[in-house]
Amino acid sequence: MSCSLLEFCRLQELKTVRDYLFQNQKTEPVEEKNQTENELSWEASDWESAWDSGENKEEEATSATKVEEEETTGQREPWLQDCVVSLSPCSDLLVVARQQKAVFLSAKWRTDDSGREEMTLAVSWTGTLSTDEGECVSSSICIPLASQKRSSTGRPDWTCVVVGFTSGYVRFYTENGVLLLAQLLHEDPVLRLKCRTYEIPRHPGVTEQHEELSILYPAALVTIDGFSLFQSLRACRNQVARVFATRHSAAAAGSDVIQPPPLAYKKWGLHDMDTIVDHCSVGIMTLCVFDQMKNASILGGFNASVKGNPPAMSQYVTVGGGPYTGFYYAVEGSTQPLLSHVAMAVASKLTSALFSAASGWLGWNKHKNEEEAVQKQKPKVEPATPLTIRYGLPDSRRHGESICLSPCNTLAGVTDDFGRVTLLDLARGIAIRMWKGYRDAQLGWLQVPEERVDREFSPSAPLPRRHALFLVIYAPRRGILEVWGMQQGPRVGAFTVGKHCRLLYAGYRLMGVNSVTSKGWQLHTQQVCLLDPITGALRTVNIPFHLALSDKKSERAKDLHLLKRLTTLLRSRGVEPDILESEVKSALLDIKHPAIKKQALESLLSNKNAPVSCLTNITCALHDILKQQDPEAVDIELLQLCSSQLKLLQLYTDIQHLHSAADLEACSKNQDSLEGIEDELSRVGPTLQRYAQLTSRPSVSFAQDSPDSPLPVQAFLSQMECTEDRELRVIRSSETEWNQLGNFMFWGCLCGKSPLHKVCDTLQQAGISPQQLLSLLLSVWMQREKEVLQKTEETVRNLHTLLIALSNMPGAVEESWDSQSISPWWQQVRSTCIQSHNAAAALLAAFVAHRAAKASITSRADSQLQSEWEAVSLDLEQWSVCVRQLEDVLVLQTLLLVPPPQGAAGGAAAQCSIKTLLEGGTGGIADSVSKWVFRHNLAPERLKEILQKMEDKEVDELEQKAGEEGKEQDEKSQGDTDTIAELLVAVCQRFPHSLSPDLLFAHCCWEYVVQWNKDSEEGRYLWWAVEHLKLVSSPHIQLGISAMMWSTFIVKRLSAAAYLMEKVGKAPKDRLCRRDIGMGDKAVTSFLGCCVRLLQILMEADSAVEEVSAPELSVEEVWCGAEGPASLAELALEQRGVHYPLVQHHCLLASLQHAAMTFSLKLKPLSLFDSKGKNAFFRDLTTIQLMPSGDMDPGLVSARQEFLLRVLTSWVQAIDDPSSSASGTRPPPLPSSGPKADWWPSLCLELGSLLQVNPDILRRHLVCELYNQGLDLRAEEVMLEVEDKDVLGSQLLVLTGQRLSYLLLHSQSQTQGAMELLARLPPTLCTWLKAMDPSELRCPLVPLPQTSRLVGRLIEILPENHAQYSLGLHLLEAVEALTTED
Repeated sequence: MSCSLLEFCRLQELKTVRDYLFQNQKTEPVEEKNQTENELSWEASDWESAWDSGENKEEEATSATKVEEEETTGQREPWLQDCVVSLSPCSDLLVVARQQKAVFLSAKWRTDDSGREEMTLAVSWTGTLSTDEGECVSSSICIPLASQKRSSTGRPDWTCVVVGFTSGYVRFYTENGVLLLAQLLHEDPVLRLKCRTYEIPRHPGVTEQHEELSILYPAALVTIDGFSLFQSLRACRNQVARVFATRHSAAAAGSDVIQPPPLAYKKWGLHDMDTIVDHCSVGIMTLCVFDQMKNASILGGFNASVKGNPPAMSQYVTVGGGPYTGFYYAVEGSTQPLLSHVAMAVASKLTSALFSAASGWLGWNKHKNEEEAVQKQKPKVEPATPLTIRYGLPDSRRHGESICLSPCNTLAGVTDDFGRVTLLDLARGIAIRMWKGYRDAQLGWLQVPEERVDREFSPSAPLPRRHALFLVIYAPRRGILEVWGMQQGPRVGAFTVGKHCRLLYAGYRLMGVNSVTSKGWQLHTQQVCLLDPITGALRTVNIPFHLALSDKKSERAKDLHLLKRLTTLLRSRGVEPDILESEVKSALLDIKHPAIKKQALESLLSNKNAPVSCLTNITCALHDILKQQDPEAVDIELLQLCSSQLKLLQLYTDIQHLHSAADLEACSKNQDSLEGIEDELSRVGPTLQRYAQLTSRPSVSFAQDSPDSPLPVQAFLSQMECTEDRELRVIRSSETEWNQLGNFMFWGCLCGKSPLHKVCDTLQQAGISPQQLLSLLLSVWMQREKEVLQKTEETVRNLHTLLIALSNMPGAVEESWDSQSISPWWQQVRSTCIQSHNAAAALLAAFVAHRAAKASITSRADSQLQSEWEAVSLDLEQWSVCVRQLEDVLVLQTLLLVPPPQGAAGGAAAQCSIKTLLEGGTGGIADSVSKWVFRHNLAPERLKEILQKMEDKEVDELEQKAGEEGKEQDEKSQGDTDTIAELLVAVCQRFPHSLSPDLLFAHCCWEYVVQWNKDSEEGRYLWWAVEHLKLVSSPHIQLGISAMMWSTFIVKRLSAAAYLMEKVGKAPKDRLCRRDIGMGDKAVTSFLGCCVRLLQILMEADSAVEEVSAPELSVEEVWCGAEGPASLAELALEQRGVHYPLVQHHCLLASLQHAAMTFSLKLKPLSLFDSKGKNAFFRDLTTIQLMPSGDMDPGLVSARQEFLLRVLTSWVQAIDDPSSSASGTRPPPLPSSGPKADWWPSLCLELGSLLQVNPDILRRHLVCELYNQGLDLRAEEVMLEVEDKDVLGSQLLVLTGQRLSYLLLHSQSQTQGAMELLARLPPTLCTWLKAMDPSELRCPLVPLPQTSRLVGRLIEILPENHAQYSLGLHLLEAVEALTTED
């Protein structure tokens, strides 16, 4: 409630501003170019820089090197005092100028580190403003101009920067530094520019002041009418935009120029004053009759005549020397000369020109020297109308430095060279106050409206809001900012600030607003701003209205002082409670104003340091005093507040007392029998025990968040309120506070530490509704689930007692309740249980409530029917369903709480309730379990094994294994696995329809593919998704899930992989894969393999669909009310059938891509197909496409054959095992996946048949490659399937010759026997062997028995009439001879 300095904006790039303005002090600037930066050019680049981007980029005119400066000293030098600074009243534009240069800073919003939006001023334009040689900037102001659009009436449209120069020129610029208008009104330096804008009159009869711009020269004053200036500036700006829009066309010639309206101005020559340094234009004033007669008699003497109507006069006040202050009056009504010479720099190289239609644009096509002549010619200057001083304040030694006019135009502050600040009464022309010790002071004014008070809304005498006036003085020598109340008020605020700051006071608001457009005007402008050049902070002064009121006359000010004192007392922590109570009570009772007293009481009651006894005593004392006063004089709201808070404090004290001093005798009487509930508890006991073990895992929490921490009285009071009928109502704000309140009221009762019935009676007498008490009881029961499960029987018994006690309260169960209708009371309990995520607590509460409701219904039926028949109720039916559902949820939640093994995918355990399962639709349960399967990294085969055992009635075996858990440390992991299996089987038995194997496998498949889509580097996820899909027995579901997976996740990435491989022509590297497909090269290989398997499953399912009928989806009886999205199985069954040839076509492409990636082969996959085949790719699988048919182009078939042959060669090289090759033993079995997989040859043969490649060629190639690799045994197996034995025989003959050639001719270990054998060989065979090239063999050194076996096979398959049969016999003899020798 006191003065404060608030930072609302911060300047960016202050060092940049300073370095730019002062760079000529470090190095001499390079001679500037003829064209200055701020002039407009017809070239497009200049216009784009000046208009489009909003920045007139410098041409680096001063490209001299900058000298390094020390940051700290440079920043702390008072450089800003040497600059001309002006700030727009809207605080969105700051101009800093020095000599010829200027920097414009515009408002920008940015987000700070805390995420809060803040306004900054950043450099938007820099440049040179001077055009004449030797002229410097002497004054500037920023005038925001009102928008003329209907949607933004009374709001700023753009800001005009007005700059005065020492040459006498006044120039007008846009925010982007574009020169709009230039005028030479007087040939002396411009001393000061000031502006006055429209203000809404606060009182009737106040003269409306016209808008104007005043320009002060050493001996003249020019005032420009605001309306004409507004129109001219708008016209000039529109002309700039027009020329810019048509800058490339010839239409921008002189005929298209629109003349702006002429400026209306007055020019006065100020006489009878030695020196003038500052001025203020007070505005139009009308004298009263007495002052008129007085002035007439003083000026005209005894015989002066007095006019009937007092003339309206404009008052001007100047400061300087001889006299120190001068008052001038100009009588209104004289004709206003028009500004006949306006220099427009709109799309012109000229800076000054006669603005007339006759001259057009002044020498558009003149020669350069003619342009220079016109440029040097100065426009004609109008003579000034002499104005003599009316009177002044003579003080020969004192010289005024500045004058600052108040917003109400009645007062002005003047600074002088003696360090004084003088306050002038402008109406009377006298000094009414003076401050000393303020050398170089800077002044500003603040006008503060009164806060909205009741008298404004009073229908009898509505009075206008009052306004307080404050003078702000900044003393830079002392580094202090002071705020003084007017006119004779005290100093109400003082702030220590830097010594180099600038106080910025505009004194005007928005130009172009009138009495019509100002309606509903709520423009926020800062009146006074303090700019700190060291930190760049812009701060404004905030002053409360009440500081203007004298302490002697204002009770409100005294009350506010007492309130501040009371607040300080409450904040202090080291005060004794007794002293605190007495001091606070004294301050509170001394406050007179009811609203402030109420505020003080509320702050007391919300204070955390005050004990409850202190609050009770003070509130009671205040209540007693209010009761003793006259009822009509007492504030009703304050009295009601006191009585309601007293009632709440008493209730808090009573409950606290009951919990602290428990009546154990009364507690023991509360023991209820658990008959009926015990059976239920024993039935769910094992599940509850396991659930308790899983929920009691250690966790980290803060001490203040503990439910055992006591509830502060302030929190209790903030959550309770008194209604009009004197009852209490609990305010539900947040879940945490609600739980704390319930904990405070009922946890002691549930633990058996407090008398239940006494607590219930106390709460009932307080007037809290039973429904709210029931809600609080159930919330604390659910929240304290862990403690409840530790003492289940005791807490359940106490809950039953409390529930019965609350049910018996008036207003709980309706008297008119019929057994065939739903009771809102029991429905509230059911709703809480249904929504609760604490499954065990909800189930126990349902057991208790079911029993209590049954007893209530039975007693009502006995009293009404007097019959032995058992009462049947709709409520009991709903309770039975609810209990069954909660048992299901408990078993499911127990499974979901099992922690995953280390290293598995993390994530918090899913929380489920009846509500979430019902809202999740019929597939919600399977979805929850599938997420659990993913978290536990459960392999598809393991899941299948668990479900198979359940179907085979082998649960007993699982339980037996689970019972042996923990006997030995080595068996721990096996025991954990069996426990998981047992829990999963239990859940599946509870949900036989929702968790049928097909549905569970389908949901697991979908969960894994979703997780793979999130992290595609984990190829295992997609692999397991396909494995789960494979386990689905229903082809209908399989088909639907496959089609959904394909269209949702697969086809986009597969097409990206195909196009990438087509582009690079080979298996792409890791970087390209990540860029185009979104995963690494290894992940792409795995992905393509999964694609092949998925498409194969899709084809198999499509083939089997016709043979099997679609499954009927059903759900458990108690879960029939599920409402939510359609389940995954339902969506799968809704899928349309696929076009088998199109699926096969895609499978073919995926297989080719997979082979290329696996063996890193060159391949352009799409190039292996004709145009029809290419067009059919990546279409919707349900559509019928035009597929390739008939014989394929031989070139394509040849390319396909070549690729398949390379795949076979790569596979043979991959499976080569030197140890098995050398030993000649049976080769080891091959893996089922990867490049060594045993299915690659069969796949190639299958692809060959689909691609119109002869399979026999592939088999022969495979046999040769296997022999080439030395894998003779595998080659013999494949050889059996070859059809064309003749060709194979010829191929193997060459291969045998290469082996013998290596052995006899090229081996380094040649024996003498081998040489002798070579000599004995027939010449034809010897020549043939020498012609062989053993280097083609990848494994030339093969054991001789293998070669002998190969020759034997060769003789068998070659027919006797074969041309090379004899050569084969010679080879056989040679090998036998070598074998015999060995």
